[in-house]
Amino acid sequence: MFKIMIVEDDPTIAGILQEELEKWNYGTVRPDDFSRVLDVFKETAPQLVLLDIGLPVFNGYYWCQEIRKISQVPIIFISSRSDNMDIVMAIQMGADDFIAKPFDLTVAVAKTQALLRRTYDFQGTDSFLNFHGAVLKSGESRLHANGETIDLTRTELRILEMLFQQGGKYVTRENLMVQLWEDESFVDDNTLAVNIARLRKKLAGIGLPSFIVTKKGVGYALHHGGADE
Repeated sequence: MFKIMIVEDDPTIAGILQEELEKWNYGTVRPDDFSRVLDVFKETAPQLVLLDIGLPVFNGYYWCQEIRKISQVPIIFISSRSDNMDIVMAIQMGADDFIAKPFDLTVAVAKTQALLRRTYDFQGTDSFLNFHGAVLKSGESRLHANGETIDLTRTELRILEMLFQQGGKYVTRENLMVQLWEDESFVDDNTLAVNIARLRKKLAGIGLPSFIVTKKGVGYALHHGGADE
């Protein structure tokens, strides 16, 4: 049974989410003391975190960063702060997705299920993909290149897997979104763009500043030394 940690200080919203997720046979945990979010995370080892931004003591951005120091567990922000800057900040802090309040429970559950599937379907595999010396190891959620290694979130891993599998051919934004979130209606195009931007920053840090290239009106592809068109 997957265990989901719900970090939400509104007891009504937290209760509704907990009840709905338990209907789908997910285990749930809710911290009562919002100064101990990381402690509860360590004690309960959930497979996914639903995290509000506006929390007592420390906000959700803080706790996302703290969790990311020790785990690549999938994280979805749930917040009424839903303008583009909040989404950008959430993804940059290491979140995998964002759900704006007020939300439809069907959408919240669908996003949760999709993220769990794309995260844990790849665990336990030792497979790897190679593109001009860059090696993507799915089982480790890591990319090795130029003698260095970067850790990847589940979304970043899935993006790179799709691009590696195409061997330098372009993948449309629409195909990426459908594969990542399973239904385009559940994802803001900005979420994909922010994930790509964050991934490019990581790649630049290991000497691959132009590894992912963009062709306007076409999509994204891998390139061993090119620049954006």
